[in-house]
Order: sequence, then C-alpha cells, then structure tokens
Amino acid sequence: MAYDQNHTHIDPRSGDKRVAIAIWANALLTAAQILGGILAGSLALIADALHNFSDMASLVIAFGARKIARRPADARMTFGYGRIEIVTALINYTTLILIGFYLIYEGSMRMIDPPEVRGWTVVILGGVALAVDTLTALLTWSMQKGSVNIRALFVHNLSDALASIAVIVGGALIILYDMRWVDPAITIGIALYILYLAFTEIGGPIRMLMLGSPPEIDNDAVVDAVRGVDGVADIHHVHFWQMGEQAAALDTHVVIKAKAWDSLEEIKRAIKQMLEEKFGITHSTLEFEREDQAHQDAKLYEHQAKEKEESHVQRDDGNR
Repeated sequence: MAYDQNHTHIDPRSGDKRVAIAIWANALLTAAQILGGILAGSLALIADALHNFSDMASLVIAFGARKIARRPADARMTFGYGRIEIVTALINYTTLILIGFYLIYEGSMRMIDPPEVRGWTVVILGGVALAVDTLTALLTWSMQKGSVNIRALFVHNLSDALASIAVIVGGALIILYDMRWVDPAITIGIALYILYLAFTEIGGPIRMLMLGSPPEIDNDAVVDAVRGVDGVADIHHVHFWQMGEQAAALDTHVVIKAKAWDSLEEIKRAIKQMLEEKFGITHSTLEFEREDQAHQDAKLYEHQAKEKEESHVQRDDGNR
C-alpha cells in the first residue's frame, strides 16, 4: 500500500487566524445555547450546545497542539511535543462519552414528565447555531482538503448543522402543537450521535498511545519491500508506531547477506530512501546483523528481550 504524501498542515499565518475565529464563534454560541436552554427549559438546546462545545474543543486541540508541537525537542522531551494532541484528544473523547450518557439519562427522565419549553427561544437560538455552524464550515472548507485534522472538523460542523436543524424543528413543533416530548427526544438523539462520534474516534488516540501500528500502512508490504532490497537476507523484531498524527516510524533488525556486508552503508541508504518514498516512513531505526551471526529463530514482531526472558523461565522450570 503506497503512502499518500499529499498531507499538508495549517498555514500558521492564515490558517491559525481562521481557526481562531471559528473557536471564538463556537465558544460564544455554546455559552448562548446553555444560557438559553436553561431559561427556555430546553434540554435539547443544552445538548446541542455540548455538541458544539465538542467541536470547539477539537478546534482548540488542533490550534493549541500545533503551536505546542512547534517547540523543539529537548532533554526532557526528546521526541518533541507533537503527541500532546493525542493526549488532549483522548481526554476530549472520554469527556464526551460521559456527557453523552448523562444526556441520555436526563432525556429519559424528561420523557416521563416533559416540562414546559419556550419554543421561540429554542427556534431562535437553533437558528443562530445553524448560522455559526455554517460559518465554521466555510472557514475550514479551504483547509480541509490538505489536513486530516481539519477535514474531520469540517465534517463535524456539517453534522452540527443537521443537529441545529433538528432543534429548530423541535422548537417549531412545540410552538405549533405543544409537543413537549419532542425536546427530550431530540436530546437523546443528539446524545446518541455524540456517543457514536466519540466511540468511533477514540480508538485512534488509544492506538497511538499504545504504540499501535499506523492503520494506513500495510505492514506486510513494508516487510516485503525491505526484504526485497539488494543485500538484505531477512528482517525481524519489526516495530511500527506513530510519533504523531501523520508521522510513522519503524524500528527493526535487518539481516545482511555475508557477501554484502561491505556494502552496509549503501544498503542502509537504499532502505531509508525506499521507506520514505514508498510508505512515508521518515523515521526509521535500523540495527544490522550479518547473516552468519544473526539471531536464531527470531520472530518477525516479537522483541528479543522478551524471548530471552521466556527462555530463562523455561530453563528455570527445567532445573526444578
């Protein structure tokens, strides 16, 4: 699987300003919707506010993390600060899951005894939310084609617009037909959607924090490609992981044919060039072994230290 190298980043001089505007617009909208929801007695407005807050938090993460990630590596953080986005994203999604379950509980309680809701307040603030969601989508539209992060935010803002439309329709039904149960029903619907987004996307940060293999890279294809480099006999102890959202890394032992050992530097350059050009792996740590002195029975993905530990345990068991 070839790696898509068309990823670009937000231009610090133009993109940051647009993202900042979107953050402030969503922050003001969230505050207005929460206040309006309390005054109007509408849980749906509060739920929509929390939905908008989730997008604002995502924007803040994308905005703040990019600034923090620009800090150079130092003695305490030798890999730099790029993974701050992963940590904050995990916190954000975990919070959303808790909020989603709470809204379902509150919505269910209100379905039993629906309170009075001021429909006009719901409709007006729902209309304002729809306008802000449209503005945010327009601000991120020009950047979403070049950034996975911003593209996700753009899609979320379109979904926010749909949620705002549902709130407006619910307010209209309350005004026209006094259908109070519609408000908690919409609340539960928005909460279910929040949970869907959170559970769908939380796997990414967890995978990166667990040093899982980058999902866009075909591990078998990389292994076969390295084995296909002239002078390479085999590889083992292969470890794929992600340094950041778009930075894949590889750590592996490479077994060099005995007759090609004198060409080690040329082989190393060929491997690193192939990894970067074909798979987008710009960070690779390669340990080389001569074929006649290589680890015996080494596994493709297992770590040698664990193998030695297991071997030591087996010897101890045999001595008992």
